[in-house]
Amino acid sequence: MINQQHPTASPDRYPRGSRSYTMSRIHRNDTKPEIIVCSYLFSRGLRFRKNDPRYPGKPDILLPKYHTVIFVSGCFWHQHQECPYATIHKTNVEFWTAKLLRSRERDAAEIQQLTDLGWHVIVVWECELKKTKRAARLSRLYEQITASPPHRKPQTTPEDSLNHRQIKKTRMGTG
Repeated sequence: MINQQHPTASPDRYPRGSRSYTMSRIHRNDTKPEIIVCSYLFSRGLRFRKNDPRYPGKPDILLPKYHTVIFVSGCFWHQHQECPYATIHKTNVEFWTAKLLRSRERDAAEIQQLTDLGWHVIVVWECELKKTKRAARLSRLYEQITASPPHRKPQTTPEDSLNHRQIKKTRMGTG
């Protein structure tokens, strides 16, 4: 539909007023790219948590054993650099530019926070999961995760356990 008020405006795919409704139906969790990645990792024997709110950015996939977090990002919403899917809508350009810029800045800050906390951060882009590239990207993702040895908790010695019990008794007033 061509906007009659502005004859130079490009045609819009959505009738006036329906774009907001359409965009509001797009959900954050369990997107098709995220399901593809989760299914692949599970089939390879990796176990993970999804959308854990205890971490900055609420990572899509968290692999505690490998101390790795994965963000499965849409190219449009997170403005993937040099990607043909990372376009700006032709209507309300200022709004979309500001919104998507804030999203990129927030992503960068969250990735930095996770890195500072010692997490290995991997970003998988929606365009990397298109059928022609999917197998190669998922294979590379598995390699990125398993390349470093699993993160293990330090072993406790019997003396550590004894000290822990003594502290607990002291707190309870029995020791």
